[in-house]
Amino acid sequence: MNEMTAFLTLGYDFLRRYFLQMKRANIRYWIFTALLTAFMLLGAIPDWLQTPEAVSWLAHLGYPAYILPFLGAAKIFGLITILVPGFSRLKEWAYAGLTFDLLGALYSHLFTGDKVSNWIFPVIGLFLVTGSYISYRSKTGLDTRSDILVSLD
Repeated sequence: MNEMTAFLTLGYDFLRRYFLQMKRANIRYWIFTALLTAFMLLGAIPDWLQTPEAVSWLAHLGYPAYILPFLGAAKIFGLITILVPGFSRLKEWAYAGLTFDLLGALYSHLFTGDKVSNWIFPVIGLFLVTGSYISYRSKTGLDTRSDILVSLD
């Protein structure tokens, strides 16, 4: 009977640690994703609405104003894709799209010689996208190191 009790205790401890780890991964995912969503919406909505501030920022970076609604809509649709359950392949594309958007913004700010106070925002966005993506992979049980290339097949 002692062996059975030890086996059950070991199984219980394993399951408790596993579910605690999954709970932490889920909490971490939602914290990063909520911050990412709020952060990106603060830029996406003015882009989509073509506010004067957004138009002037884009002109400063050397881009035409007609691209604003497209960028705003793409960010909003990407965020919706990340927030809606399922669609794992589409989520990978959404994360990639947000990453490309933020890398392009960072490059544009650096290329035009903007101050740190201007280009720090894409860096913060990249941090949030990375945190959300890694947490998503951890939450879904996908290894973030070895499965990345396999999941793109």
